[in-house]
Order: sequence, then C-alpha cells, then structure tokens
Amino acid sequence: MKSILMVGQSNMAGRGFLTAVPPIVNENLSMFRNGRWQLMAEPVNFDREVAGVGPAPAFAQAWSQAHPHEQLGLIPCAEGGSAIAEWGPDGPLLRHAIQEAQFAQETSDIIAILWHQGENDSHDHLYRTYPQQLTATLTHLRTALKLPHVPIILGELPDFLGQQGFGLSAVEAPQINAAIHQVAAALPQAYVATATGLTSNPDGIHLDAPSQRRFGYRYYQAFQTQADVTVPAAQEATQVAQLTQSTPTPAERQYLASKRFAQGQGTFADFIAAYQAAQEDPA
Repeated sequence: MKSILMVGQSNMAGRGFLTAVPPIVNENLSMFRNGRWQLMAEPVNFDREVAGVGPAPAFAQAWSQAHPHEQLGLIPCAEGGSAIAEWGPDGPLLRHAIQEAQFAQETSDIIAILWHQGENDSHDHLYRTYPQQLTATLTHLRTALKLPHVPIILGELPDFLGQQGFGLSAVEAPQINAAIHQVAAALPQAYVATATGLTSNPDGIHLDAPSQRRFGYRYYQAFQTQADVTVPAAQEATQVAQLTQSTPTPAERQYLASKRFAQGQGTFADFIAAYQAAQEDPA
C-alpha cells in the first residue's frame, strides 16, 4: 500500500464547504485514523469541527485513476492556524506528524509529502526567516522518516490573500510565495503547485471547495511530472470534473447507503433496500 503525508495549516486540512462539490468515494483510498486505515471520507483532516474539503482527496483520486489496482492512504497531520515556527524540528506539530507517519509506515510506503502553510506568516516581515525555517522543517521530516528522496509538493498561497475578511492581514503572501519557490528550488525533489486563479470562501482566507479540487489536481500534476506546476492545465476543469464521474462499485454504494442512513436520510428499510441492491446489482 502507498501513502501520502499531509502537513501544514488550514488550507491543507481543508475548509471547503462539503456540500459545494460532489464527494469523492473510492474503495481504493483510505485515511489513517486511530492507528488504522479507514475508507477515505471528507473531511479527511479533522483538525477542527469546521474542517471540510482539502486538496488531498483530489490528489488521491487522480493517483488512483492512474493506478486503478493499487491502494493509497492519506495521513492527515495539518493543523489550522499554525505558523512555521510551530513546525520546527522540536515542536509538537512536527513530532506528531512524524509519529503518525512512522506508525503508518508499518503498513504503507510514503510516496509523497504534501505541504501547504504560510498564511500565518504573511505579515510583519516574517518572510525574512521563512526559507530557513521551512528548509529545516522539511529536511528534518525527510530525515526522521528515512525518506531522503521522497517528493515534497508545496502549494503556493492564493492571490486573494490580503484583500478581505480573515485574510486581510496576510499582506506579505507574495513574499512567502517567493520563499516557497526558493526552498523548492534548493531542495532535491521538491516542487511547487501554483495557486493562480483559485478562489476563497467568504472569509477571504480559506480556499473554497471547487478550488481545493483544482489545487489537489495541481499537486498531483507536480508529483506526476516531478516538476513545478506554474500555470493551470489547459483542460483543468474537465480533468477535475472527471475525478467524481466514475460509476460507484458495490462497496462504494453500500458505504453511501450507510452514510445516508447514519445522517438520518431515510428509514432503516430504505437503508436495507439500498444496501441489498448494491450487492445484487453491481451496475
């Protein structure tokens, strides 16, 4: 089984509204919770009650479509509102991520690290020390996991920051993006995914759900090509839409029936009928 590690702050954890995009349900995708692999369900990175759609499920679905007979797991370790200083080698956030990743390594091979962070450092000239801090964090992460060559994909900060809402104070996002590119260029097998054209929730700081799907696809493109993704793909909208257009398998239909019932949608008889229909009719 392959896996990917998710680290950073809230736009990696995800704050996209869950009802704004079709769900991604794939029996070949899992998430690491309570020391075991469970069927992936959003929100994957439940750091807050307001957790929602993040970039990793779209990355995972794109990977799965390219590797239809393999399993991929997501290891969620992002923490909303965290600054780069809190991700230092001796800090609790990085120590926790390393422990989770090492636990997951007992049953999986980590093939990528997805990083998105910087909104909390986009003010008061914090960008001046950001490259050194980010380099130390990512280098320590690779060393601790004994993965010196694992690809690291770093997402840019979106260009709507510094304009409104909670994002109003993030006026130095361009400088943080420059630092992110600097670090990626200096580290081996580190690549940047552009945030060009992505849009926000009404709060002005968090990527909305459709943008998170696009962002996750860009992360996957950077991983797949082992190169920076500096502009959106020409057919990005079509390719992202295809991530949720597959016909559900019987196991996926059973999961969806269970989820609807657990959320109070329909009676127990409705659930049993849908569950049995999924078993009897694979189409």
